[in-house]
Amino acid sequence: MSTSNNIEISTHAEEKLTLNKHDKTWIISLFGTAVGAGILFLPINIGVGGFWPLIIMALLAGPMTFLAHRGLARMIMSSDNPKAEFTDVVEEHFGHRFGFLISLLYFLSIFPILMIYGVGLTNTIESFIVNQMGMVAPPRVLLSGALVAVLIGVMTAGEKTVLRAFEVIVYPLVFILFGISVYMIPNWQMPDFSDVPAAKEFTQTLWLAVPTTIFAFSHTAAISSFSVAQKRHYGKQAGKRVDFILKHTSMMLITFVLFFVFSCTLSLTPAQLVDAKAQNISILSYLANITGSGMIASFGPFIACIAITSSFFGHFLGGRESLNGIIAKHTSLKPSLVNKLTIAILFFSVWYAAVKNPSILGIMETFSGPVIALILFILPMYAINKIDAMKHYRGKASNVFVTVIGLIAISAIVYTLR
Repeated sequence: MSTSNNIEISTHAEEKLTLNKHDKTWIISLFGTAVGAGILFLPINIGVGGFWPLIIMALLAGPMTFLAHRGLARMIMSSDNPKAEFTDVVEEHFGHRFGFLISLLYFLSIFPILMIYGVGLTNTIESFIVNQMGMVAPPRVLLSGALVAVLIGVMTAGEKTVLRAFEVIVYPLVFILFGISVYMIPNWQMPDFSDVPAAKEFTQTLWLAVPTTIFAFSHTAAISSFSVAQKRHYGKQAGKRVDFILKHTSMMLITFVLFFVFSCTLSLTPAQLVDAKAQNISILSYLANITGSGMIASFGPFIACIAITSSFFGHFLGGRESLNGIIAKHTSLKPSLVNKLTIAILFFSVWYAAVKNPSILGIMETFSGPVIALILFILPMYAINKIDAMKHYRGKASNVFVTVIGLIAISAIVYTLR
């Protein structure tokens, strides 16, 4: 009888944690947020350090991605207010002044990335029109304005429309990434397993690879909107569902992204990877140049467009939400007017950057990097130790792991900026 009851309880629990359409849609959305244009540089940035560092980072990528994003989601869900977003939670837990500072830093970590994607999408489309279509590109101010307007127009159409847009964009991205990974298999060159770098060199390579790996898999910008949506959809069961969805998101990211990274890396020699890094071009552009593959050359711009678009959507969610919170808490404007003002600020900022085509994108990224590492890794672990609402998460080995990785990432970023 007892055994039968245990089986029934176990079966019931498994049924509760079966992925449904709502869960799958959010998995796709989080996946799309993570897989931005950076994936096209990830094989070079990680693979250039050699095969063994690549193996180590591949093993660490899954726990790093899942545990860090789970920590941030748990912090956001620790508020008693079911509608509390990131800005509300940090102000509730850390006070008005410190909460405002964190919210501002959070927004400023996302804002440059939106501008980077506006510039990147405009350049990609402009290049496609000129090089692939053989046409004269329209004036940049009109092209960039139309592209940014379409992107932001989709984002203002409501949550269902946004999630549907993620599905339409991300599924082809997954299919093409997998297809190219398989396509490159005949070009694989088995690495020299006996070529183990010296301890100092090996340690430094791993140290500097941590930030690259973190940001390649980061979907930080969408975690707040995701967590609030789960509280609204699942109520008291939201905590378990959030962990479950994030676990599947991490598995999907690790499976498809690492297969792509390994396939591209094994198709090139160490010297070629160094050359690709020196040229500062994406892995697909480099492969197209050295292999003469028409398929890779043709799919390159398409992959770049959908990767940039999907990641833009996810980062816009975080950017709009955080700016809405900052403006609403420091003005007496109505929520509807705050939202319109936020959309206008983001639209004209991204459009301006896309028109000007700045060459300071690296500086923007280096600013976003440390702040994202701070918010994704350090802040939730600090909250666990300081906030009573999260005290039941204390004393876990995973907390130490996340904290150490976060400190390594921040120190590595600071080191590269010397």
